[in-house]
Amino acid sequence: MTTDKNVTFEEAMSKLEKIVEKLEEGDVPLEEAIIFYKEGMELSKLCHDKLKSVEEQLTQIITEDGRQESFSIGEEE
Repeated sequence: MTTDKNVTFEEAMSKLEKIVEKLEEGDVPLEEAIIFYKEGMELSKLCHDKLKSVEEQLTQIITEDGRQESFSIGEEE
């Protein structure tokens, strides 16, 4: 099953959680487990990509004259 790119982050996480639950039960036939695993990996990548996109948006600030500038927050020590 190919994941739909229009699915929200929350929907993808919910589907991923259900897949993990099914796989953790352990009584899934191997062929079905492989299908679940592949779908889970696609959902995981989709979630990662969505988070990366949001992160990129959040690291942009708009200056007073309307220009966009990148910024980063240093890690606390």
